[in-house]
Amino acid sequence: MKSMLRKVARGGRYALAKFAGLLLRVVWPQCMSGGRAHDPIMVFGAGFRQKLLLRNGHVSWPVHRTMGVKAPGRIQRRSRTPGLAADCCLDGRNGIILESNWWIGPHVALLLMKHDSSNYEKYFPADSIRMDQDCWRGQGGTVLASVHLGPHTVVGAGAVVTKSFPSGNQLIEGNPAYFIKHLPPYEKGNLTGREGLLWH
Repeated sequence: MKSMLRKVARGGRYALAKFAGLLLRVVWPQCMSGGRAHDPIMVFGAGFRQKLLLRNGHVSWPVHRTMGVKAPGRIQRRSRTPGLAADCCLDGRNGIILESNWWIGPHVALLLMKHDSSNYEKYFPADSIRMDQDCWRGQGGTVLASVHLGPHTVVGAGAVVTKSFPSGNQLIEGNPAYFIKHLPPYEKGNLTGREGLLWH
């Protein structure tokens, strides 16, 4: 009986996700295209809170209700929507460039403004943060201003990235982050059907 109820619940979630996905393709098409599909129910919930409850209403793409975004107009994104993970901070005042198929886990900060240690109200100009395609930024930790992460760079959980790692196909971690090992080239893939709609 329990397994039958689980199948019914999963089938209902699939139908709801399918409906939400179709609705979002009309209302918010740029957020549902390219790369691995977002969970339509999660995007729909974020959109509801932003458009109707005006939580993070200044951001033009769906973000989590606990997300902090500064200067969203200076954040360039390709196929994904930054900020669906919980408790992240994106400070776009000096610019953030996020290429296709990148992932950011919860509790991550991309910080661009460097404070003057002699006067905390002053900031130093800095270059944009750039994450090339197929990057993964694990849970927790920080990426500081002017950092460039090359294609298929995996950043371990809790790492603080203070300098660029432009070569790609690599694992970095630590505080400050350092090179751990080379990775094989990223394998492209795309989930379809139920798996594409129900990933968590």
